[in-house]
Amino acid sequence: MDPAAMEEELVHDFSPFFRIYKEGRVERLMGTEFIPTSVDPKTGVESKDVVVSPEIGLSARLYAPKLHNRNQKLPLLVYFHGGAFCFMSPFCAIYHNYLNNLVHEANVVAVSVDYRKAPEHPLPAAYDDSWTALKWVASHVNGDGPEDWLNFLADLDNVYLGGESAGGNISHHMGLRYGKQKLGGLKLAGIILIHPYFGGNEPIGAEANDLEKIKFTEMLWRLACPETTGRDDPLFNPLADPNWASLENTRFWFVLPKRIFTEIGDGAILRS
Repeated sequence: MDPAAMEEELVHDFSPFFRIYKEGRVERLMGTEFIPTSVDPKTGVESKDVVVSPEIGLSARLYAPKLHNRNQKLPLLVYFHGGAFCFMSPFCAIYHNYLNNLVHEANVVAVSVDYRKAPEHPLPAAYDDSWTALKWVASHVNGDGPEDWLNFLADLDNVYLGGESAGGNISHHMGLRYGKQKLGGLKLAGIILIHPYFGGNEPIGAEANDLEKIKFTEMLWRLACPETTGRDDPLFNPLADPNWASLENTRFWFVLPKRIFTEIGDGAILRS
């Protein structure tokens, strides 16, 4: 076979999201466009991009609402995008537009983290990058960090973690790390999980009737985390994680219509 043809031999097809070829090339089919920063004409929200860690190429997109009281600091949302750890970014239209609207409606400052993606960078890369981003945020606690928007606009006594799908999974695990390690003066007020990417060997609710979805999500999970122990890996199934106690005083919010969740202490957990 011609070497060029071999390079393009398809080995994993996760359409309509992405494809992987034999020689390792990843063809992402969704969320690849780059939307520039701007002042959003509909909401007045302003955005800009910052480098968090040049050593690993870690960046983030910051959002600030139109200020009506320049002497009042606003709650900070640290947001982690979805995409099964493998695709999407803060810079694509879906997440850029979503964060513009969210920041406007909630009147918060936001940091949307561009963590490295699998399979080129398998887990725990996304977790480590996200923790690095949180440590960067915490470097602004005394008002002398590298980014003025966080120094002057963000209330770091009132910080929320949030994300959808893989980003919900990341938010949960960042909460666990925060509960164990803290972050020099940064105070976590709550965690917002939007259809978090969790699983388990014992499906719950309607998911037990969708074997194809279970198989598909497990394939994606094993691709993102090659060293996983399986569907009951604590990274994938929070109910199997003994570190829940570190979140005992943390509030949770879920955007989970028509889903089943179990209350745990002051918060809740859902497998989806």
